[in-house]
Amino acid sequence: MHSARKWITVALGVTLATVASPAAQAKPKPVDVQLLSITDFHGYITPQNNVGDGTIKDPSGANIVVGGAPYLATHLNKLREGHENTVTFSAGDNFSGWPTEVSYHADEPTIEFLNKIKLDFTTVGNHELDRSLEFLRDHMGKGQCFGDIDVDSCFTDSDGQRFHGADFEISTANITRKGETRPVLKPYVVKYFRGIPVGFINLTTPTTVDGSTSYQPSLDNLPLVETANRYVDILKRRGVKAIVVNVHEGGTTKDDLYDRCVDPSGPVIDFARQVSPEIDAIVTGHWHAPFNCMIPDPDGNLRPVVEAAYHGKLINEINFRLDPRTRDVIRSATTSVNHPVTRDVTPDPAMVKLVDYWNAKKNETYAKPYGTITGDLTRTRDATGQSTLGNTVADVEYADSQKTPGGQADLAMVAVAPPKGSNSLRGDLLFAKGANPADSDGTVLMGESWAAWGYANPVLTVTVKGSQLEQALEQQWQTQANGTVKFAPLAVSKNVRFSYDASRPVGDRINPADVIINGQPLDTGKTYRLAALAYTLLGADGYSAFAGYTDAVRGNRDYEAMRGYLRQGTVTPPALDRAVPLS
Repeated sequence: MHSARKWITVALGVTLATVASPAAQAKPKPVDVQLLSITDFHGYITPQNNVGDGTIKDPSGANIVVGGAPYLATHLNKLREGHENTVTFSAGDNFSGWPTEVSYHADEPTIEFLNKIKLDFTTVGNHELDRSLEFLRDHMGKGQCFGDIDVDSCFTDSDGQRFHGADFEISTANITRKGETRPVLKPYVVKYFRGIPVGFINLTTPTTVDGSTSYQPSLDNLPLVETANRYVDILKRRGVKAIVVNVHEGGTTKDDLYDRCVDPSGPVIDFARQVSPEIDAIVTGHWHAPFNCMIPDPDGNLRPVVEAAYHGKLINEINFRLDPRTRDVIRSATTSVNHPVTRDVTPDPAMVKLVDYWNAKKNETYAKPYGTITGDLTRTRDATGQSTLGNTVADVEYADSQKTPGGQADLAMVAVAPPKGSNSLRGDLLFAKGANPADSDGTVLMGESWAAWGYANPVLTVTVKGSQLEQALEQQWQTQANGTVKFAPLAVSKNVRFSYDASRPVGDRINPADVIINGQPLDTGKTYRLAALAYTLLGADGYSAFAGYTDAVRGNRDYEAMRGYLRQGTVTPPALDRAVPLS
């Protein structure tokens, strides 16, 4: 009996072992995941025909024609074919488009495009904050309207529907309210593939809140490495092992060939070498660079660090292989490639319709009347550096500050011929009607106003010392390397008059007693509230005198400030009597 029992046990054991062993030893099949990303699209829905915006260099260094929403959509669809698990996202700067077909329409065409290509999420680039957090979160994200419908926001889209906001998530882990540590938006996104989670930590360049267009004095940036590592730990506690950082921060390589990595450098490359080795890939943007790198993490293991150029020229594709047992990325199986968005494919018909619609809409919007003038407002400067447009723009800034809570400037200044950087005075406003059928004598059309002044820069009101104002006026004359003196005049608002003595040495041509603000001489020991573009105050125009300003309050962007001024009533060209040379 005993021996029979033993035989049955042994036989059963052998039989079970024979049956169970292969199943016990078999490895579960890895899960493949495709990551598709773009960056710095900036609203370039329309295919561009210039070299800078419409080409990219191939591996031989030759330019190939790329870009445009219809072709980007087609390439995305082709890349997705045969992939069960795909996530599509952006590394930021989708909005704040420079093409007028999107910028005239509050960047809503960009959102329509990104919705149509089924973007899953985006990080916040610096340009996502060119207006305000509320604009990004509530209008772009949720579709809340502001101003006049179909004039300021909530335009009818190419499908005949009113703008409804993003169908994708907008995320950043390191933008906070001033003095706080909790992010103002969702810090990360988790996607599941056959039950395995992949976490995407989204980050924004720390230069954002002090940037010339994205200047947001009520917000703060947290440091990138520390923030990323913090959310790595949070995701790991949630059981997320496969982790990607999607960061809008700059990097570059020695050449600009789109699928190479020669001598990478820049803040995002430094970030990649320092941040947690638990991160399996780093996708970036911001510097408009094309590169596809594999850079060692702090433990010496390679991981992709990639950037897909700008304006829809490239799509980056990273392919992960996930181990179902560890729920982590099999790092050795990771691949990455930058694909050029060539135009040798059939353009997506829905995107062709979208592009055609918004370009036709652009012409309608351009022709809307903004205000009236009684004479020409031009950039033509007299011997004192004054112009009718320059003086008007100074009055625009001053008026905008008076309507801004916490603004109320004592004076305004405009760089009408800056010693460096870009001139914000870009076109003249003429009394005589132009070629547009909607124009008439004295009418300023929306497109004319838009083209005359500005580059989406906010008007700031800041506190400066009287001595800084004196120094700024002195910096209208700057000695060049060759010994010549460059005249870089500043226009001042209508409540300011100043005299100068051009016969005196550079740096000693302004007497504070000859600078009159609201009827009183400039007091160099007193503080004043000054309105100017952020670009000027930050020194980008070449005037260093404003450094150290305090108590910044953000007003409207230049475009909206001009519109508000024209809406107040008919504008008469101002007299050129605000700067007077001493004989």
